[in-house]
Amino acid sequence: MAATRRRKNSGGFLARLAELLLAAVLLTAAVWFGWVYWQIVRVASVDDQQPADAIAVFGAAEYGGHPSPVLHARLDHALDLYQHKVAPYIITLGGGRDLTLPAGVPNSEGEVGFDYLLARGVPANALIAETLSSDTEQSVLRLQQIAAEHKFATLVVVSDATHLFRIRELCRAAGLTVYTSPRLERSHVGRLDQFERVAHEVLSYTAWRMHLH
Repeated sequence: MAATRRRKNSGGFLARLAELLLAAVLLTAAVWFGWVYWQIVRVASVDDQQPADAIAVFGAAEYGGHPSPVLHARLDHALDLYQHKVAPYIITLGGGRDLTLPAGVPNSEGEVGFDYLLARGVPANALIAETLSSDTEQSVLRLQQIAAEHKFATLVVVSDATHLFRIRELCRAAGLTVYTSPRLERSHVGRLDQFERVAHEVLSYTAWRMHLH
């Protein structure tokens, strides 16, 4: 009887301990995700543009040599910053080459951005196209190399508002000094769309911090 009672007590203790550990994990996760969410929203709400050595436009989809609406908006914002003399150079980032396109057609995000800005009056010697990166982390690594090559000490980074916190943290980890400047939204963003954008960034940032990428 005593042995049976001890086993029951031991089992109850282990079950209670497991419950407490699970509660602690869930609480820690909730606090972490809440903190990341707040950081994303806070950075997204501020345009931190200031004079810098270059403007870096993070890539988005291009279609047959033409910028998608999202990339279009990012490039237009970078152009506006350039025209207001925030920085003398613009770096267009992004690979994703489409080998099905004919030769001579710009088919990477960086090339499309370069040509788009060139056609709008930005001199070729003020543009730098990066065409090899396939995601945000690779873009930051390539941006680090470009900044070192051209001795750019400060950069204004342009992307969607919810994307900028992760970009800023990746850039800081790479030793870059950056100022964030969100592109303008061309239409109303619904709550569901906004939630999906933020959730994607929360998970992507968490994966990076946990080295799961």
